[in-house]
Amino acid sequence: MSTGTTIRIPTSDGPMDLYVAEPVGATRGAVVVVQEAFGVTTHIQHVCDVIAERGWLTVAPALFHRVDTQVFAYDDLQSVMPIMVTLTKEAIDADLDAAIDHIAGRGIEAAHTGIVGFCMGGSVTLYAAATRSLGAAVTFYGGGLAQGRFGFPSGLELGGRIQVPWLGLYGDLDQSIPVDDVEQLRTIAAHAPVPTEVVRYADGLHGFHCDDRPTVYHADIAADARARMLDWFDRHLG
Repeated sequence: MSTGTTIRIPTSDGPMDLYVAEPVGATRGAVVVVQEAFGVTTHIQHVCDVIAERGWLTVAPALFHRVDTQVFAYDDLQSVMPIMVTLTKEAIDADLDAAIDHIAGRGIEAAHTGIVGFCMGGSVTLYAAATRSLGAAVTFYGGGLAQGRFGFPSGLELGGRIQVPWLGLYGDLDQSIPVDDVEQLRTIAAHAPVPTEVVRYADGLHGFHCDDRPTVYHADIAADARARMLDWFDRHLG
């Protein structure tokens, strides 16, 4: 069960729902969690809750706030894909800015603010790591490495622009993200002026972290990846 609350915040493109998980104990900083393709699902909310337990104010912006249906079943790709293709770089920029502004309004500086994303949110996170001055970023199986999405440059091009400590987590069995692309990204990101790391899981499918998807979830990989994510934030968010 989710322990956070959903509020509504303004953006330059209308109001947007924001799931907010308050930190347990003293506030150490903040983390933006960027949704998977199916919306701010219960899984994404649970990720927020887990991060908040470590002391981070954690928020998940609803990037689908411009349409009536914002959360979809995992087997309803027929409905999801037409919504995804309507997302633009400008819309995502507006939503990220609104979430980060909300965090700043809570008195938390950008250097103590991280970002993590899953699936399409992983692609958004790599973009954010290349375009925003934040404290840390973590990508879970974000695609679009060879060819950009949403009007972004390709992930490989963004890898050459990383300006935030960035961790990428990928599964070798992910049919949508070729291993060769992941290795190219590793090589490119290694030249960034900040720490970067790429981790590959030999038995990982796309969505390996999502325990609401039994056909792709891998408990051991998910636990390792989650621990790496939390350690990355511990190390780089001050």
